[in-house]
Amino acid sequence: MKVLIAEDEVQMNRVLTTALTHEGYEVDSVFDGQAAVDKAKENAYDVMVMDIMMPRKTGIQAVQEIRQTGNQSHIIMLTAMAEIDDRVTGLDAGADDYLTKPFSLKELLARLRSMSRRVDTNFTSNILKLGSVTLNVGEQELASQNTIRLAGKEAKMLEFFMLNPGKKLSTEQLFNHVWANDKDDPDVDEGYVFIYVSYLRQKLQSVGANLVIEGEDMGEYELKEL
Repeated sequence: MKVLIAEDEVQMNRVLTTALTHEGYEVDSVFDGQAAVDKAKENAYDVMVMDIMMPRKTGIQAVQEIRQTGNQSHIIMLTAMAEIDDRVTGLDAGADDYLTKPFSLKELLARLRSMSRRVDTNFTSNILKLGSVTLNVGEQELASQNTIRLAGKEAKMLEFFMLNPGKKLSTEQLFNHVWANDKDDPDVDEGYVFIYVSYLRQKLQSVGANLVIEGEDMGEYELKEL
């Protein structure tokens, strides 16, 4: 799972980054709200952990801007005890949860594990639209000039691409997102990513979509609008 830490206190940032990396998360860290917005535009994060009081842009301003782009990553706000009104404002701006400082590192890790289970197993009922393409996630139905039904992992992969258009997604990131529950199967490895990307390319072409998936086997992939 890929996590963004946005925290301007250097020591706190270092502690969180080290702890999450040690737990096996892929972590990027920044020290101000504008940098968080920029990173969110460039990369696909499963979770963003964002302090409220940061320079250049506050956490609340950053969350508002990130949500305005359609980004649906889970966001946890970090707030001081006295910032009750800011907590409410942060949730209204689009944050999903908050932790009050000082907080237990174990509690943050528990919330990330809970979020990881939801990322790995849940399908939403969202209807996603990009370019000429509509994906009914719940029905696993892909539509453009005509319609086709997708297999479960095809739909899950395309959902991830459509939630992160124009962002480079690594083979490892796609594998972790789509095959998280199959990692103990010795017959399942990252080679499946290219196979399913190939399936999606064929199906996007078959429905007359104006979307393409660029990238090579074992490298990075990017969904682009023609």
